[in-house]
Amino acid sequence: LCVCVYVCVCLHSIKKQQQDVMGFLAANKIEFEECDIAANEANRKWMRENVPEESRPATGNPLPPQIFNEAKYCGNYEAFFDAREENAVYAFLGLTAPPGSKEAEAQAKKEAQQ
Repeated sequence: LCVCVYVCVCLHSIKKQQQDVMGFLAANKIEFEECDIAANEANRKWMRENVPEESRPATGNPLPPQIFNEAKYCGNYEAFFDAREENAVYAFLGLTAPPGSKEAEAQAKKEAQQ
């Protein structure tokens, strides 16, 4: 599986969010591909076409970072941030949490309560 983070070198706030996502993925040894939408028109077109309608802004185009696992849309920075706060990033990305991680432990506890 490859997590694609669609990025562009533009506004400082967007760049900070992109660095936050990619830094977390790298620190947790989650493979990802950085897909630049500023330098690559095909990447920009693909990202815009594949962000689901309900996740698009009311006006304009979706802004990076947008996160996909292959062709499956995971979410934007806010959704990633929320998942990170809830120790649910692997679920957000559609990946299995590694054994011993906080997320795996939380999932096991949740399943035991059911």
